[in-house]
Amino acid sequence: MCGITGILSNRDIIKSIERANTLIAHRGPDDKGILYYKNIALAHQRLSILDLSPRGHQPMISNNDSIVIVYNGEIYNHLDIRRQIGNAYSFQSTSDTETILAGYQIYGTEIFRMLNGIFALAILDLTQNELIICRDQYGVKPLYYYAHNGDFIFGSELKSFKYIEGIDKSLDYEALVNYLHFLYSPGEKTPFKYVKKLLPGHYVNIPLDYPNELKFTKYFEIPFDGKREERDEKEWIDKLDLTFTNAVERQLQSDVPIGFFLSGGLDSSLIVAIAKKITGKKLRTYTIDTDITKNNIEGFTNDLFYAKKVAKHIGVDLEIVKSDVDIVNDFDKMIWHLDEPQADAAPLNVLNISKMARYKGDFVLLGGAGGDDLFSGYRRHQAILMEKYLKAFPGFMIKGLKGISSVLPQNNPKIRRLSKLLKHGNLSEIERLAGYYEWLPLNVNKSLFNREIQERLKAYNPSDILIKSLTNIADEKEVLNYLLYWDMKYFLPDHNLNYTDKMSMAVGIETRVPFLDNDLVSLSTQLPVDLKMNGKTTKYLLKKVAEKYLPKEVIYRPKTGFGAPVRKWITQDLDYMIRESLSIKNINQRGIFDAKQIQNLIKNNKKGKIDASYSIWSLLAIESWMRQFVD
Repeated sequence: MCGITGILSNRDIIKSIERANTLIAHRGPDDKGILYYKNIALAHQRLSILDLSPRGHQPMISNNDSIVIVYNGEIYNHLDIRRQIGNAYSFQSTSDTETILAGYQIYGTEIFRMLNGIFALAILDLTQNELIICRDQYGVKPLYYYAHNGDFIFGSELKSFKYIEGIDKSLDYEALVNYLHFLYSPGEKTPFKYVKKLLPGHYVNIPLDYPNELKFTKYFEIPFDGKREERDEKEWIDKLDLTFTNAVERQLQSDVPIGFFLSGGLDSSLIVAIAKKITGKKLRTYTIDTDITKNNIEGFTNDLFYAKKVAKHIGVDLEIVKSDVDIVNDFDKMIWHLDEPQADAAPLNVLNISKMARYKGDFVLLGGAGGDDLFSGYRRHQAILMEKYLKAFPGFMIKGLKGISSVLPQNNPKIRRLSKLLKHGNLSEIERLAGYYEWLPLNVNKSLFNREIQERLKAYNPSDILIKSLTNIADEKEVLNYLLYWDMKYFLPDHNLNYTDKMSMAVGIETRVPFLDNDLVSLSTQLPVDLKMNGKTTKYLLKKVAEKYLPKEVIYRPKTGFGAPVRKWITQDLDYMIRESLSIKNINQRGIFDAKQIQNLIKNNKKGKIDASYSIWSLLAIESWMRQFVD
């Protein structure tokens, strides 16, 4: 797990690679390397996980001197690939980096389809006089690129572009709408017009002589194809147990110590239980003590009780990490590490756990991200149970219920969920499904921008990216799988995985996600939907597997979030920051938003008339991002 950066340009800027690489040194504190070749420079910061010797140094050059690679990630089936390569390549190291290098030399870009792991990489192919960048199937590892005016620049983190001279920092206002709408930006958009995220499951060929002539190839799509395997429930339980066990076992490969996130929820607890079964060792786990009381306006509870229960049941060590969030002082630092103006406080919990793991000497952490997205674990999945009732209600009744819910106090979690369910009740089913991801009504969202920008945004609807993406899985007809597809394609890589990677790598910790093993994902898409959500029981089949390993009290507990008291922070603790950062003077100087509309949003939220705390958090994040990445 590392950091990579590269510059391809006919301008005299490739020496900027040194400073760009320094800005992501936190991703790989063990080693660094830079290679210059004509009009290209490739740089690498190494976090040594496999083959700790200098033989794993990057940039790495093939044994025929024609191919160079810089790579960030872990390939869990790399030994299988080596066996397949056999004597066709003379390996000099035991690193998975060289496995990819050899695989590319023998199989070309077909090697990307063969990889089961997490990766972002760049290959300089001197035989073809081109650069190739590639991102893993599910977007676990981030990869940004800038392509404009004859320059092509890429990096693990957007901040590595910060001091490269001559970059066009024009803003993408549609991306800013995304951050207010979803709290993240799905797909390729970033706040910079000419900086994009390489989409998961894609690679790009870039000719060295023509740096802006990009050829994109999608080599992977999440396999929702409408097909279901026929098995009885017992067979499915055994099949899922075996597939999940294999996924965890693959991800235990490491030449450094491994630890585990243990929230006390189903997903992380099951990973720890299976890892304990495989290794038989006294594992070290980490949990956060959020100090959130049971009855609070956020709808969260403190998971510490369950984390302790799981640790005792399985027989593992539990490190309890105090959340210790000083949100006023930590806010800008969080946005700096995230690279994007995401509106969520959970990243700070990941950062605190990662700091403790690094201190304890565990340089790899396995976590439960993805379980909710593969097997159904979010409240929006349960909300589709109401679809048949919404279809049956006359339009005037939906409108009436929507009006009633909208005037009720929004500081009650149940009222908020009811309002969210009803606000798109008069739209088509697909539009309603996409509406579950909305945090701020689109008309209110756009009204926050100044008049000139509002004109540019007239035709833009952020939900379109979700709705149009369903053409990729045209044979899939199950409504629940539409939501799971959106979660896996957008919510996971652009929100959860982004903050998990950025905050753990901020202190040199590699995070792995066993739920996103290729075989496990494939199995989940073939699973009958009633084994994902059975009545109101989410993750039904996964819970049946968990009964072999965990107490039922843990398996069937109510779901809680891995969160923080954002609404309290926005209405109380961050009041001074809001008045300063979102003052009329500051907003007018920035020239993006309408100061009057934002002041009204803040005032109505504080009075409890609307639920806009996360939207205000998003506005704070955008302003913080502008100060650090633009100003």
